[in-house]
Parts: sequence; C-alpha cells; structure tokens
Amino acid sequence: MTSPLFSRRQWLLSAGYASLGIATGSTAETINSEVIDTEPYPSNANEALVRLKNGNQRFMDEQPRHTHEKSSWRSLLVESQKPFATVVGCSDSRVPPELIFDVGFGDLFTIRLAGNIIAEDVIGSLQYAVAHLHTQLIVVMGHEGCGAVAATIEEMLHKTKEPKHIESLIKSIKPGLKKLDLKLEHDTLMHAAVEANVRWSIRELLALPEAKLAVQEKRITLIGAVYELNTGRVRFLD
Repeated sequence: MTSPLFSRRQWLLSAGYASLGIATGSTAETINSEVIDTEPYPSNANEALVRLKNGNQRFMDEQPRHTHEKSSWRSLLVESQKPFATVVGCSDSRVPPELIFDVGFGDLFTIRLAGNIIAEDVIGSLQYAVAHLHTQLIVVMGHEGCGAVAATIEEMLHKTKEPKHIESLIKSIKPGLKKLDLKLEHDTLMHAAVEANVRWSIRELLALPEAKLAVQEKRITLIGAVYELNTGRVRFLD
C-alpha cells in the first residue's frame, strides 16, 4: 500500500504529467526529494484541522518549517492544485493564513475580504472550493482588532459615519452584532464583536441550502476561528 506521506505529491505529479501527456512512473520517482511532504495529506476534515492546529503551534513557537516554498514544489502546481482546506479570512495585512498556519503554496484555498463577510463572490468562491477542489474543511477566521468590526461598533454607537462602500461592509456585519451590550468596556466589546461576527458569517453560510445540505451529509465541516494578533494563536470556536 502506498504511504500517505507521499499521496499528495503523487497526486500532483500524476495530474501534472497527465496534462502534458507524459506517462508517470520512473519520472515521478526521480523527482527532487525537496518536494516530499513532511506531513501526510489529510484524508478528511478532522485531519485537515489537526494539520492547521499543528502549523499554528509551530508559528507561535517560532519554529516554522517553511515547506512548500521552493521552486521544485511550485513546479508541481503549475497544472493543478489540491489544497487541503479553505479559509475565509479578513484582508487585514496582519493576518496572512499561510504564515499563521505555517503552510506553503497550494496548501490552502484562501478567500479574503474585509471583515470576513459572506458576500456573493465569497459564496461563489466557496462553491468552487467544494465542487472543484473538494476541500472538506472550511474555516471562517476573524481576528482581534478587526478594523471592519471596529467601524461597525463605532457606527452602532453613533460616533462616526463611513464612506459609502465601507458602509456596505458595515451593513453586512451589523446584524451579527445586534445582541451585544454596547455599554461594555471597549476591549471587551471588541473581543465579543469579533467572535460574534465570525459566528454570524457561519450562520449566513448555513442559511444557504447547498451549504446546509453539504454539512448535514458530512461532505464538508464548517468551523469558526479567531486569530489573536498579540499571541499569534488561532482560537477555534465550538
């Protein structure tokens, strides 16, 4: 039986060679050893989540592996890709999922939009990830200190008015924060608002018939998370 340690490499090699009309076999066996995975390719959503958690722990410990960055690995991704998870995150420059989870090229299908909101194009990207790339794990990841969430809180407190297109972001975020106690101390309120926004994004996804059915049939696992800027930790929500 083929070791799972090499399954992803072999899949990429086979896909790449097939697209070029080249037979696999000895050619694949002589590929540079630098492209070999150091971790097994996840076979399900639970294994994918463990890989994300392990990568985040390395990131926090300042012991990243920096795998899947060299040209020998990138060359395998020219014709095809097989990311093991999809991450819906914020556009914030301080929150790059690939660094936070210590992964490289081709490992994650990443969708980023300010406030990690569920806009129409986000839904389309998610459908592509599930239907064509077959990622079984979807993580909606917000982060502490999110500017889009902060702008929403400020407007709810009647302290500011944002330009037109930022207002459209606020309109998407505001329904998920309506149950918050706006009298809370600012840091406490922001902490609660960031988590509430992630949960709202998940709720919006589950309101889609296709997404609800995929979760019910266990074709995908949908989970929320919050990234802590000061510690580097990703806190996964129940």
